[in-house]
Amino acid sequence: MTAQAYQAEQMSIPWWLVLLEGITSLVIGLFLLTSPGVALVVLVQVMGIFWLIGGIFRIIAIFLDNTLWGLKLFGGLIGIIAGLLVLQHPLWSALLVPTVAIIIIGIEGILFGIISLVLAFQGAGWGVGLLGGLSVLFGLILLGNPFIGPAVLPIVMGAFAVVGGLASIVTAFRVK
Repeated sequence: MTAQAYQAEQMSIPWWLVLLEGITSLVIGLFLLTSPGVALVVLVQVMGIFWLIGGIFRIIAIFLDNTLWGLKLFGGLIGIIAGLLVLQHPLWSALLVPTVAIIIIGIEGILFGIISLVLAFQGAGWGVGLLGGLSVLFGLILLGNPFIGPAVLPIVMGAFAVVGGLASIVTAFRVK
């Protein structure tokens, strides 16, 4: 994307919307940092509601466009079941959902790391190889202790949300 296209895209978003996004991110980040347990339960519940509503909409989409109706039905049923389970068991979900996310991230880290290592040996450079090795190591660490997710994930998400929120607030005032 060229600099002019990027500026044109930035100009199409109102500054106050970026400010609102930054403030929201900052508040959620502070909530995650100051009260990670409660925040994790709340965020997992929001995710459960999202899965439930998304599953309902996927099933409704079958009636609007019946292409790939089997996949839409399967995805809709999985979304509804997952959403209901998360909403019915909030404490178990607050432990299970981040743990599963950590396992998935660990597997992805190993796979992307192996791909990066292969690319490095094919001539992509030592930087790609170094990042690939670190990615494999990171994936193995996560898979070695997946239950670290409920303890660390809210703090990491909170830090990213605070930094992202502050950056959005600064950007909003720069655009204005």
